[in-house]
Amino acid sequence: MNVQRSSGASTSNEYPESLQSTLELISGKWKGILLYHLISGTKRFNEIRRLCPDITQRMLTLQLRDMERAGLVHRKVYPQAPRKVEYSLTDCGRGLETALLNIKSWGETYRQELFREHPGLPELPASASPAAEPQAEPKQISPARS
Repeated sequence: MNVQRSSGASTSNEYPESLQSTLELISGKWKGILLYHLISGTKRFNEIRRLCPDITQRMLTLQLRDMERAGLVHRKVYPQAPRKVEYSLTDCGRGLETALLNIKSWGETYRQELFREHPGLPELPASASPAAEPQAEPKQISPARS
């Protein structure tokens, strides 16, 4: 695989603490997918669950709570019966939109090549469908200038 290094990448021995802490916040099987689905707007719990049918109710609850504690997701509970709870991205969570869309775009570009070179990679779940994707287009990240 021919991957070119971005001109924004560090060539020094610096340790990218901000990169590590960001990856820790969004790591795991579900957080990136959940954040991705919230890019298109506020969603109710069961709506998110329908978008990710392979996630258990317990795991969805845990992942949303983790992201709420981290300040990435806002949870709004309405005082009514039956209980209505909505989830949306905070400003901090919305700041990940460009990165998530670029990661998705990278996966679309290199997916076939990755599977050819690494046949043991997990396949996409059968439930993954283009209809569930947000309509936002990927934004290009410009290297930071000093």
